[in-house]
Amino acid sequence: MIFSKQERLVDPASYISMIHVEPDCTDHPVTREIIARAGNIPVEVVSAGKFSLPDLGFYPKSLTEGKRRLLLAQNRGKFFKPCPGTREYVCCDYQVLNIGMNCPMDCVYCILQAYLNNPYLSFFVNIEDLLTELTETFAHDPQHFWRIGTGEFTDSLALDRLTGLSRILVEFMRDKKSAVLELKTKTAVIENLAGLDHGGRTIVAWSLNSPGIVAQEEIRTASLEQRLAAAAKCASWGYKLAFHFDPIIYHAGWQQGYTETIGRLFAAVPKENIAWISMGCLRYLPLLKKIAGQRFPNSRFFHEEFIEGLDGKARYFRTLRVEMYQHLYQQLLQYTDPRTCIYLCMENNETWQEVFGFIPEEKGGLPGMLDEAVRQLG
Repeated sequence: MIFSKQERLVDPASYISMIHVEPDCTDHPVTREIIARAGNIPVEVVSAGKFSLPDLGFYPKSLTEGKRRLLLAQNRGKFFKPCPGTREYVCCDYQVLNIGMNCPMDCVYCILQAYLNNPYLSFFVNIEDLLTELTETFAHDPQHFWRIGTGEFTDSLALDRLTGLSRILVEFMRDKKSAVLELKTKTAVIENLAGLDHGGRTIVAWSLNSPGIVAQEEIRTASLEQRLAAAAKCASWGYKLAFHFDPIIYHAGWQQGYTETIGRLFAAVPKENIAWISMGCLRYLPLLKKIAGQRFPNSRFFHEEFIEGLDGKARYFRTLRVEMYQHLYQQLLQYTDPRTCIYLCMENNETWQEVFGFIPEEKGGLPGMLDEAVRQLG
C-alpha cells in the first residue's frame, strides 16, 4: 500500500476543500487572515440560530471527509494543560498547548481516530487568549521551567501556511527564559520559521520512522527526505532540533529500516543541534484497531501480537519492545552528541533499566534530564 505522489503533500493545508466558521468568529482578525490566505477555498459561516455542521456521513467514513473540512472556532476552555500521561509509566512532564484538533494528514496508526468525537479539523482563532493564558501561567510560577508543545492533538505545522501561528508563538517565546516551545511535525512547512529572532526558545521537531512505514502508513505527510531537508534548514537558522521515533512499529525488515533512517538523519543534520530524541513503541486504544482496520484494510501491523498495558492500551510484549529499543539506541549512540537526551516515551522503570542500564530517578528524573538537555545546548 504505497501511496501515490499526489497523496504525499509538501503542504497538507492544500488538502482542505472547505472552511467553516463559527458565527462569533467571522469578524475576528485571525479568521480574516486565514480566509485571505486560503484563496479560492470556499467559506461557509455556520448558521447562528442552530450551531451545526454538515453531516459527513457514517463513522468512521466521516473521519476521511473531515480532514478536508477546516472549522475556525474559539477555544472556550483552557489552552494550556499537562500532557495526558498515565502514572503507571514514566512521564516527561510535557505541557500541551492546544491550538486545534485533528490533522489533514492521515497516519494509519493515529490515535486521534479513536480519541476525537468530531471528525472536522479545527483551529482556535482566539490566539490573544492563548497568549494571555501563557503569560499568566509563567508569571504565577516564575521558578518553574516549562517544556511546551503544540503537537498533541494536531500537527504543529500542518496548517501553518494558513494560520501563521508559528511566527506568533516563536516571537512570543523568544525572551521566555523559563520555557521552551517544541513544534512537532511530519511536514516540511517551515517557511514561516525563516528570519525570526527565536532566541533559542523554540525547538523544531520531527516524527521519524522506518522508510517503509513512512511510505506505506503515513498518508499526505512529507517524505523522509523532505523532513530531514527541512530539519537541516532549521538548524542553519539556529533552531534547536528534536526527533521522535514514535511509534516504532514491528514489521519485516524493521532493523534495517530504522538503521537506515538513523543514518540518514545524522548525514543530514548537525548532531550538536539536537536537544533530545525519543523512542516509543506502538501503543493504541483498543477501538483504534477496529477503526483503522475499516479505513485502511491493507495495513497489517495491527495483526501482530499485543497485550493490554497498565494504561489500557495495546502494546507489544515487553521483550519485543526492549529488543527494538536496544537496537535503535545502539544505532543512535554511534552518532549523537553527549548532550542530547535519548529517552523512552511512556515506558516503565523495568524497561528503562533493560535498555539504558539506569532508571530516570538516578539521573534526576526524566523532566530534569530534558530540562538539562535544553540548558546544555544554550
